[in-house]
Amino acid sequence: MAATSQRAPTGIEGLDDILAGGLPRGRIYLLKGSAGAGKTTLSLQYLLNGAAAGERGLYVALSENREELEEVAGSHGWDLSRIDVQEMGEAGDIRAEEENTLFLPAEVELGETTRRILDGVEKSSPQRLVIDSLSEIRYLAGTEVRYRRQVMALKQLLMSKHCTAILVDDMAGGTAVGLLESIAHGVIQLDQIIPRYGPERRQVLISKLRGVRYRGGYHDMRIRTGGVVIFPRLIPEEHGKEFTPEPVSSGVPELDRLLGGGFDRGTTNLVMGPAGTGKSALAAQYASAAAERGENALFLIFEESRETLYARTKALGIPIRQHVEAGRITLLPVNPVEITPGEFTQIVRNAVEKNRARLVVVDSLNGYFNAMPEEKLLELQLHELFRYLRQLGVTIILTLAQHGVVGSITGGPIDLSYLADTLVLLRYFEAEGRIRKALSIPKKRSGLHESTIRELAMDGRGLRVGEPLTAFRGVLTGVPEYTGSKAAELISERDVRP
Repeated sequence: MAATSQRAPTGIEGLDDILAGGLPRGRIYLLKGSAGAGKTTLSLQYLLNGAAAGERGLYVALSENREELEEVAGSHGWDLSRIDVQEMGEAGDIRAEEENTLFLPAEVELGETTRRILDGVEKSSPQRLVIDSLSEIRYLAGTEVRYRRQVMALKQLLMSKHCTAILVDDMAGGTAVGLLESIAHGVIQLDQIIPRYGPERRQVLISKLRGVRYRGGYHDMRIRTGGVVIFPRLIPEEHGKEFTPEPVSSGVPELDRLLGGGFDRGTTNLVMGPAGTGKSALAAQYASAAAERGENALFLIFEESRETLYARTKALGIPIRQHVEAGRITLLPVNPVEITPGEFTQIVRNAVEKNRARLVVVDSLNGYFNAMPEEKLLELQLHELFRYLRQLGVTIILTLAQHGVVGSITGGPIDLSYLADTLVLLRYFEAEGRIRKALSIPKKRSGLHESTIRELAMDGRGLRVGEPLTAFRGVLTGVPEYTGSKAAELISERDVRP
């Protein structure tokens, strides 16, 4: 079946989005990267996607034999019988009609290698072609002049056959790679990063694509069972919709009054405080209230397990588990060691765009930043993610643990308070021989809010917010000074039921 569209979709999740639909047909592309970066996997995936659409594909293997390719394909559950494979290292062309040839770095052998490639293209008449890799031809050529002559001859033939070809090469520098980049209509670069801790991380960069407005910059990439998956870099300006910036209720009237009605739609809200002050409980209360209104929510947890969150929220009367089982809340434990920033962004995007989540909770940012100390520009990536969510009217709740319990309290791994539209501050304080918790709203950009400091208590009936602590001074320091009668200010001990 002849291809009619002007683009050859790669079939690789995320890559076609970056390429604005796929590779323009009838052109030559350079795919370069170091060993292990994923060049062979991506190339096979490209050919197999074409075969699924009825397009003839040819894989010219200069550095691997069919058995090695079958091993790669088998790990992904692919069947290579749908494409032609021309082994150049041992067996001859795609129909095994030629005898074994021992290659030597002489010009006559170089010419024979090139001739066999051209014969294979003539016999197969592929619509999609991969030559893996041109570094073998470069080694046989010995000189730049010979290499240039062979590459230019190859380009002329491929252009005359109107096939969409990917030429694979390693990351070796010099004029040889520069030649390929200059003759190719597009350049796809695969990078592999080895962190000090955790698995390797991969990225893809489209550094050239003639006549196409592609998505530039580095994009995170992962090789999974089933092939390559690419997570396109998020550009917030490409997304947005009309929404009503109304307050979103927490389901706790006293808390809503303190917040001037609640968190607003399309805002970023940061809940800060020492460990154990109720940050996760407050976020869970908001997620549960959203589910009870019939809205979907995404709840990402980094430090604790799903079972621990279920147990804690059950003790507080917050029915998180029921909402998760009903599908209204998507609860995802995230291991930041095994995930890249781009993959994290894609998880959030899928929840918003496919599952229509109106509330996103990240609990907490400490685990996210601490587990990826070598990642650069995490703060900038989060900033773009939050802008994207705000433009879609999604309410964002972030929790950030501060160091210390009472007295001097320091910030977390990063200061994101400037990104927050609303800042919720939680503190411990001591009164009447008990450790208590205080709640205040130092900042809210959208609308009015109370500037009072109130006590926060948690029991089997959920979150409890007390009256303004007017009889105390210095509550935020953790060491308050009593200045008057406590009448009705502190939540009575008998009112707090375990």
